[in-house]
Order: sequence, then C-alpha cells, then structure tokens
Amino acid sequence: MSHEKPVVLFVPGGVMPADLSYGSLLRVLGDHVRPLVKDLEVYAGDTPPEGFGLGTEVEGIRRVADAAGAISFHLVGYSAGGASSLAFTAKYPDRLLSLTLIEPAWIGTPTPEDAQDWAELNRLMTLPSAEQMAAFGRWQMRPGIPPVSVPLPPGPPPAWMVKRPAGLIAFSRAFNSYTLDQNRYRLMHGPVYYAFGTLSTRYYERASRKLAGLFPDFQVEEYEGRSHFDPPHRAEPERFAHALKLMWARAEAAPAVAHQV
Repeated sequence: MSHEKPVVLFVPGGVMPADLSYGSLLRVLGDHVRPLVKDLEVYAGDTPPEGFGLGTEVEGIRRVADAAGAISFHLVGYSAGGASSLAFTAKYPDRLLSLTLIEPAWIGTPTPEDAQDWAELNRLMTLPSAEQMAAFGRWQMRPGIPPVSVPLPPGPPPAWMVKRPAGLIAFSRAFNSYTLDQNRYRLMHGPVYYAFGTLSTRYYERASRKLAGLFPDFQVEEYEGRSHFDPPHRAEPERFAHALKLMWARAEAAPAVAHQV
C-alpha cells in the first residue's frame, strides 16, 4: 500500500464554483489528500465554448490529471460534475482508483421512467433567465418540498452567477446529444460511492438503482433531510469525508492493475 497522499480530483455542479462547492469538505479532509479542484469547462470563458459537449468536460478532467502527473486517481463529481465524471469513467475507466457521485445530473440515456422528468427539465431550459434558476430549483425537489436556495456570499450577486443560465442550457443540450455507452461502466473495477438526499427529486434515487446494476463495486448512501442545493458534501462534511476515506483506503489497498493513459 502506498504511503503517498491519494490524489483526488473534485468537479463541481453547474451552479457553484468548485472552491465554494467543496470548501467545507476540503477543510475537513485537510492534508489527508492531494486535492485537484477543477471548475467546469463550460465556464472557462464568458460564454460556453464553441461546440461545447460532455466530451469537453471529459477532456478537461483528463488534462488536469495529466498536468498533475496523476496516471490514476480518485474522482469526485457533483451534479453536472457527476455527469461529467460518469462520461470520463466510460471513456477512461482504467484511470480511476475510485469514483464518488453526488446526485449526478445525468447518467446516460434516460429510461422511460425518467422521460417525463427530462421533458420538464428541457422545458425549464427554454424559460427566460430570470425564471429559469427558480424553476430549476423547484425541479430538484420532491413534490411538496420547497426548494433550498443556493448559498451565496453576502452582498450583491457574485459575477459568476451571470454565466449560470447559459451554462445550464449548454449542459442540457450536451446531455441530449452525447452518446454514452453505459455498459462501459462495468470496466471500472474500483469502488463507487453514490450519495443522495432524501428531499431531492426521486430521479437521483432511481439513478442509483440503475448504476448499482452497472458498476461491479457500488455503494449507495442516503442522507436524511438533504437535497440538491443542500448536498451531503457541504451539509455534512465530516460524515461525508469519513465515508470517502474508508473507500479511498480500500481502493488504495487493492492489488495494483495496469492503467492506460
């Protein structure tokens, strides 16, 4: 077993930047890991990149890992970052020691059971920007549960919020156009940890059941009273960090396998 700190690459969701999304978790983890905290490629400029798709995010993850010299590493993805992490897993399964998913926004072609949810989400992406974020927040919750506001720094809205409506639309289009072979998830032999909140839309619970049948080593954990904008890694960082440390230790202790770049 290696005594080096595990390399962990963190990818945020489609709203909050990576440093805000993972700040509390990283403080709890302290010097236990070598973190690579990466923002989404969709927000690299003032507008989404020309020809943006999930492949853009996949190659962004690869580029950051390569630049850090991380041939193999642990990957943590939340929401849109979770969808990007799944797309990365399908393309580069041998690069990952483990995968952590926090309510991934998309896991591949929706099942018939999810068709109505996706039709409604696509409709929301056509709303004016002023209405889109509020409607998106409501979509994330179970029926009858009021949405939780995105926690923002005090003062006027931060500059990064201006980019979010266009970024969410770009991701919605990317999900509808990207071809992802879910059977390639079976090639990822490291452990997978999936977390979701009990107040979130049941889409995430259904996604966990689908993924459990595709990944060889898959663990699901429900977080009571948590939801998409009050997610486990921010609301309960100590509990979440403990679960990740156990998984990372198990992954690091596994027999070495050949990894391809």
